[in-house]
Parts: sequence; C-alpha cells; structure tokens
Amino acid sequence: MKKILLLSDTHSYIDDQILKFVKQADEVWHAGDIGDLKVTDTIKKIKPLRAVFGNIDDKDARAEFPLDNKFTLEGVSVWITHIGGYPGNYYQRIRKEIKENSPKIFISGHSHILKIQFDQKLNLLHLNPGACGKHGFHKIRTMIRFQISKGDIKEMEVIELAKR
Repeated sequence: MKKILLLSDTHSYIDDQILKFVKQADEVWHAGDIGDLKVTDTIKKIKPLRAVFGNIDDKDARAEFPLDNKFTLEGVSVWITHIGGYPGNYYQRIRKEIKENSPKIFISGHSHILKIQFDQKLNLLHLNPGACGKHGFHKIRTMIRFQISKGDIKEMEVIELAKR
C-alpha cells in the first residue's frame, strides 16, 4: 500500500502547509507547472517524487522531468501529463493513445480546476488536483491524497490548503 500526495501548479511556491502533507505521504506526484526547481528539490529531500514539466517550466525543469510520466505502482497503471484535458475532451496530442492504452489513473494539471471524474467510456479515473501555488485565478489552493494497493484506489481526499 502506498499513500500518494498529488499536487500541481505550484508556480514556484511551496510552504510549510504543503510540506506537512508531503511528510505524511509515501510518494508525491506533481502534475507540472513547477516553476522554480527549489519546489521539487525540497520535496525530493523528504519523499520520493514523480513529476512532469508544465507549459511555464523552463529548460532546467524540462531536462529533469518528462512531458509524460507513465508507470505502474501497486498494480495501478498511471499516466501523468500537464495538459491532458478531461473525459470527453482529451487533449489532441494524447487522444489516440489514451483510447488504445488507457491507464487506470489519468492525471493532468494546467487548468487550476480541481476535478475527480470517472471516464466510463475508457474505464479510467481522471484526476486534476487543482493548484496549490498562489499564481492563477483559483481561489482555494488544493491537492489530492489517496492510497493505492493491489490494483485498488481508495481513501481519496481533497485537501484545501487556504485561500491564495
């Protein structure tokens, strides 16, 4: 069993409130728009990190993190990308592949809109943790945490950090 903390769109911002939840996780997943790599460097000193770069990330972030991060953990296939769309309206770049080889969890960031939605057509769980940074139009900073174990996803919880 692994406890996962999912976050996105930090835009160079990290604070003790985020780090409190990082310390409680087994792994942290970041869905892009990292900003300053001090964010991911800080997280990596505490817990294992899986991340992708986002559209605001510079050449250093793009050199360290992929556009797509695909892996299987505890029997759950995962695909993380920054700009991915959502059920019924996936981003054109990934549309064909997601239909042919659907993961169990598809994660994207970018929109700053928290979304947890099951795609019945592709039989996958779409997650967007919203934004936990302070840059953007969102009013509340959010993240998601959950557990994965033996092919199951459970104990999913939205974390509201504070107003930005």
